[in-house]
Amino acid sequence: MLDLLIQNGLIFDGLGSAPMRGDIGIEKGKIVAMALAACQGIASSLPPNAHQIIDASGLWVTPGFIDIHTHYDLELEIAPGLSESVRHGVTSVVIGNCSLSVAVGQPQMLADIFQRVETLSHKLIEKWLKQSVSWQTPAEYLKHLKQLKLGANVAPLLGHSALRAHVMGLERSLTVQPSETELKTMQQIATNALDAGFIGISIDMFPWHRMSGEWRGCTIPSQHAKLPEYAMLADLCRERDLVFQVTPNLQRLASFLDILRMGSGIGQKPLRLTVLSALDAVHDRKLWRIFSPLLYFWNHILKGNVRFQTLTEPFTIYSDGSVTPLFEEFPTGAQLNSCNSRQERQTLWDSETFRRQFRQEWLNNWRKSFHRQLDLMEIVRCPETSWQGLSFAEIAAQKHQEPVDLFIEALRKYDTDLRWVATGANDRLAPRLALMQHPYILPGFTDAGAHVRNLGYYDGALSLLKQAVTTEFLTPEKAIARVTGEPARWFRLDTGVLKVGAQADLLLLNPQALNQPISPQVEILDPILDGEPRMVKRGSEEIVEAVYIKGIQVVNRGQVREILGRERLGTLLSPSY
Repeated sequence: MLDLLIQNGLIFDGLGSAPMRGDIGIEKGKIVAMALAACQGIASSLPPNAHQIIDASGLWVTPGFIDIHTHYDLELEIAPGLSESVRHGVTSVVIGNCSLSVAVGQPQMLADIFQRVETLSHKLIEKWLKQSVSWQTPAEYLKHLKQLKLGANVAPLLGHSALRAHVMGLERSLTVQPSETELKTMQQIATNALDAGFIGISIDMFPWHRMSGEWRGCTIPSQHAKLPEYAMLADLCRERDLVFQVTPNLQRLASFLDILRMGSGIGQKPLRLTVLSALDAVHDRKLWRIFSPLLYFWNHILKGNVRFQTLTEPFTIYSDGSVTPLFEEFPTGAQLNSCNSRQERQTLWDSETFRRQFRQEWLNNWRKSFHRQLDLMEIVRCPETSWQGLSFAEIAAQKHQEPVDLFIEALRKYDTDLRWVATGANDRLAPRLALMQHPYILPGFTDAGAHVRNLGYYDGALSLLKQAVTTEFLTPEKAIARVTGEPARWFRLDTGVLKVGAQADLLLLNPQALNQPISPQVEILDPILDGEPRMVKRGSEEIVEAVYIKGIQVVNRGQVREILGRERLGTLLSPSY
């Protein structure tokens, strides 16, 4: 007798095949039988011999979604159910991105690397440090993950920053290059990690990513490496055909040329390389057009195996006064982010020299990543309630001030009592659809679990589906494949497809509810963060009728069931062969 029988659903296999109506039988967490109609109008069914039978008439049955870019490494330790993603249909996540992982290293050191890069809550860090488990090797970390009460399946990358700091010590990893012995030690640990089951390695060159703690303001360890160190790690992935994830330094063209060389397949085995990120940037409206010819050149002429990642919706970031990742790209902004208190920030603002330098840097357009257009930066919350809903430029016009001077005055006076929002990329529909449709660009890059006060794109896959339904830029089966079978195949994960023998991770979706706009981000007080605010998404309860992980229902019409995070359902995903 089956444990679960899902009848009469329109089944999408995750491979882009045309959907077929039919039944799915599940036993002991796996799909053990499927009956599909050979053609429209001809019924095909399994015998109704099951402990539970679900009538999925009028619903789509799809594989669970895969989120290819998350930073859930620390949250997994205190809330392994990952309910914010699972409620939107995500059943598998890739962790260890941007050189950040907790696979090796001392807890406090790892916390100092993570906290500011991902703007994680102090309370979350403190919770983790109090209960953190010490493992000595990446292989032991994998054993630890297997013991957690995982909700979603987890596919870990080995983070270079953690590896470098562990081998060299934090101070040396931030100030000097490794000795030959240290480089060989890194190579050996990374080799052992990949052989133990990590799906690849991540490195980071992005200068916005900075330390907290004793070395606050300094860029994280991975950024202090030189090409031979990166190339050594890339070669380990190349030999095994595993994933190498990299974030380029947008302010240093040479870093991108280094990545281009590492990703070449001429005269060598191609590197399975994924790069962040392909976006339609507000500050440069032509930039998005470079990705298609670049990827053609890289994958066809240079014979590479390269995938960029893109966000499936406008890249909108919320900020609290001058505490924001958007300020990390210029020196005075980074100084403000290095402050531990309002008083420290006030001391900086009280300096006329500092204010003058901030103003100069804000107006400097050289190699900026955030547009800094005050007419596009809107106030969400402020003690001056009449400002709410207006841009800084609109308020400045009312006061007959220069916008940048009004901005500085507001930051100085209100600090984090001032909350504002700005969209930095992917706000135009046509370029966004072109990026999501490109065969060498994977929809993802949600940063789920990171920047919890600044953004919340946990429903990225559903946002793609909504746009596919409302614009028809992709067929439903192709859109579903883009966030299930396609990333699974490229990342070499045994998930994302509905077939006999597969783990029963699947969704029941109401297709009628997909014909709606992308859901807005909303702020909640999250019990996981002891009641601190978190940006999330809601509205998926109208679309996601049910989420099943290993054949167990974990979400029912928007309600997360208590079993999620209390029993081990998800599995540790290793590279499939």
